[in-house]
Amino acid sequence: MTNKDLHEGSTTRRHGHVLIIDDDGGIRASLDSLFRSADLHVTAFSDPSEFLEATLPDAPSCLVLDVRLRTSDGLEFQKYLLESEINMPVIIITGHGDIPMTVKGMKAGAVDFLAKPFTDEAMLRAVFDALEVSKYRADEQRRLAETRLLYATLSPREKEVMSLVASGLMNKQIAGELDLSLITVKIHRANVMRKMAAQSLADLVRLADLLNIRDRAISRFSPND
Repeated sequence: MTNKDLHEGSTTRRHGHVLIIDDDGGIRASLDSLFRSADLHVTAFSDPSEFLEATLPDAPSCLVLDVRLRTSDGLEFQKYLLESEINMPVIIITGHGDIPMTVKGMKAGAVDFLAKPFTDEAMLRAVFDALEVSKYRADEQRRLAETRLLYATLSPREKEVMSLVASGLMNKQIAGELDLSLITVKIHRANVMRKMAAQSLADLVRLADLLNIRDRAISRFSPND
């Protein structure tokens, strides 16, 4: 399989950005050449401090990180990225990998772990998969931002109604919970559906889950029903 076969026909693959952290100049140059041959943007660093000083790309991107660096531990840096909410997929590479190290890296969120020497095909496939993960995460963040904007248009009472509807309560139960008339609950519910652009109850539940406002402890079937 050629490099062209691996990236042909995919917008993400043609326009993704790969960042490299490796203190071996030869490895950096080799990876830079490989990724550019696949029409990917590339930025290479010799140590994590250079990465942290750089402006991260506003595009699908991933980090190829050597686990053994002269100035720091690659896995510790991966952990730092996770704690700093730098949500970039990481591919760990090492010439000294072992199973415990692999498990530690994968548990910390690495999308792949490649032991040197690796093939060009294996590296490109790992990068392409990581770029797909990056694109998915960006789409999720965009959906969350859009949903938060819609949610901000609700009145305080409509937010209460949305939470209770999404939690599974019937209109009559919501009326009792909020001490409202049934018709008032129906009006609020209709407003919520319209403002949140929800086409169905399932849509509203999905949006509530995205916002983390659904009370899973509430049961539609109370002991008094």
